[in-house]
Amino acid sequence: MKLSHCLNHSRGRFVPSDRAFTLVEILVTMAIFSLVMAGIISGTVYGMRMSEITRSKVERSRDARAAMGKLSDEIRSARISWIGNVDGNGTFRAVVDGSSQTGSALILYPTTNRANYIVYFLNSADKTFRRTTSAAGPPVALAAMVTNSVIFRAQDYRGNILTNQQNNRVIHVNLEFVQPRTLSAAVEYFKLETAVTRRALD
Repeated sequence: MKLSHCLNHSRGRFVPSDRAFTLVEILVTMAIFSLVMAGIISGTVYGMRMSEITRSKVERSRDARAAMGKLSDEIRSARISWIGNVDGNGTFRAVVDGSSQTGSALILYPTTNRANYIVYFLNSADKTFRRTTSAAGPPVALAAMVTNSVIFRAQDYRGNILTNQQNNRVIHVNLEFVQPRTLSAAVEYFKLETAVTRRALD
């Protein structure tokens, strides 16, 4: 780009030239402007996508912490707990003494009244981890696409799996599940693991 002035010697002053931007100069300017705008737009789109992925992960982590916190609190305050499995009819079957105390379900009795209970279980039909109670209402799904079948284990203080209903046992919870791919995020794998014992020992 050439911006020049011609000196009019007869009058002693500068007079603007009749020259303007050339076609090449305009094209170069437009190309640079297009590149800058493309960079700004791609940066904005990338930032929005990362924000969506982060928000999704934060929400899942928050929900998982809330679910695991509730489960831990209910185990601690339970008077009686049994590990077992839920069959196709929705019936809880406890693991008998002499067998490894492992299973996909856990039943908790907040009091000694057996009519009042809470059950956490793996629904094998749709691979969801659910919570239900003796109160009326359908089970609540806490996690979907669960990949492990053994979620609960009864252990001693050293981490050895028990074969009886030892009173001071530790309930080990291991929940593994995946979040399917969406438009804003890839497939994500989650693992929640904790060990809890009851406060009230009989």
